[in-house]
Amino acid sequence: MRTPIRFNYQYPVSASRWKIALAVLFMPCLLLFLNGCAVGPDYCPPKVSVPTSWSELPQGGKSNPESFVQWWNTFNDPVLDSLIMRAVPSNLDLRIAEVRVREARFQRGAVASDLWPSLDTSASYSRSRRSTGISTIPPSAKIKRNLYETGFDASWEIDLFGGKRRAVEAANAEIDAAVENQRDVLITLLAEVARNYIEVRGYQRRLQIVYKNISTQQEAVEIVQARYNAGLSSELDVVQAAALLATTQSQIPLLENPMKQAIHRIGILLGQKPGDLLTELTKESQIPHTPVTVPVGLPSDLLRRRPDVRRAERELAAATARIGMATADWFPKFSLTGSFGFQTEDINAFSITHSRLWSFGPTVRWPIFDAGRIRANIRVQNARQEQALLNYEKAVLTSLEDVENALVAYTAEQVRRQNLTEAVNANRRAVELANELFSKGLVNFLNVLDAERSLCKSEEELVQNERTVSLNLVILYKALGGGWETEPS
Repeated sequence: MRTPIRFNYQYPVSASRWKIALAVLFMPCLLLFLNGCAVGPDYCPPKVSVPTSWSELPQGGKSNPESFVQWWNTFNDPVLDSLIMRAVPSNLDLRIAEVRVREARFQRGAVASDLWPSLDTSASYSRSRRSTGISTIPPSAKIKRNLYETGFDASWEIDLFGGKRRAVEAANAEIDAAVENQRDVLITLLAEVARNYIEVRGYQRRLQIVYKNISTQQEAVEIVQARYNAGLSSELDVVQAAALLATTQSQIPLLENPMKQAIHRIGILLGQKPGDLLTELTKESQIPHTPVTVPVGLPSDLLRRRPDVRRAERELAAATARIGMATADWFPKFSLTGSFGFQTEDINAFSITHSRLWSFGPTVRWPIFDAGRIRANIRVQNARQEQALLNYEKAVLTSLEDVENALVAYTAEQVRRQNLTEAVNANRRAVELANELFSKGLVNFLNVLDAERSLCKSEEELVQNERTVSLNLVILYKALGGGWETEPS
């Protein structure tokens, strides 16, 4: 219950009261002047050593700094461009990451609100009865009474030692970390759409080769059957030709199933039902070709471009700010509190002059004994900062490893593609010679079968190599951290 405080404005204010009033007004200004200091360590971005160049560059690779915005356009595939443009605004994982960014921003607003004064209003009514068994209460005093009360309460904890400002600093770093996480999800989305699309085109090219071989082998079966009927060939040649045809036909389901699964996966990445893209993507097309030149940049560029490295650095900044938050608990808390309101026992006799009450004054709170809680919390935050620093160093090393591995794989597959192209050309010539010699009766049909098996195997390996080269380039772009600088419109 508040006690009414009356102030008579008819009395002159004495000099001492003026001094008290000036001191009360001057103290917040002094605290605000001292508010510039903040306890705890100030954050400085860590310095890590990275190599000056990559250990291996692919054919056409350029080590000068380049931009990786919309790297998928280098494949010159309109269907791939369309899929990526549709995936960015509709992918569910990316939308979840966007919501997390908004959550971090709202959380920062909640933390920053502690820097400002708080103002509350309240109103209450109570009815009470006094005991008549106490002799000190005058007989004329009221036994029952009503109390009406309303007013405002204000408080402001001044951030003298910077604990609240460190909290805002940590919240800002968490916003940056959430943004970098969103960018990391975007990079993963771009790579997944491109990877699955290349897988679809690779399976389609392999199916084309299978169907072509089936057609050729059916003609071979008919030729061998005709020669057998004419007594120019043995039944063994007929059986071997039919067996080769059946073996080739058995590969069709093994290629159609993963192709449809990759199409289903693209549909999910686009936020659609798995079968929505079957009609669009079952139309055959070539595997996206890699560009002549591939910009790889410098190792030092990864620290500025890879979102996972940037996120780890922001998490380190947040952990450093939390040390200041914990350290501020060592020091006293200065607050200004005040209230203003009205209080009366008879609502009919309410008077603004006589029913008002107010109070104002500073308070200081300083923990004396907490059984080591503050000290332990500071040590916890120091340990977490150390973990964040190690995570940042690990992220840098992991990014370097990803790029180096992608460069090695991309370069090796390019060399292998040249060898496989020569093998396919040689096997095609071998099939032509074997058929020509078999038609003249100079070799048996087993030579033709061996030549066709070798050609089929080399053609399939060449298609798989073309798919792998394109996939390795996608992996390289993902490892380089490109694609988030400007989101596709």
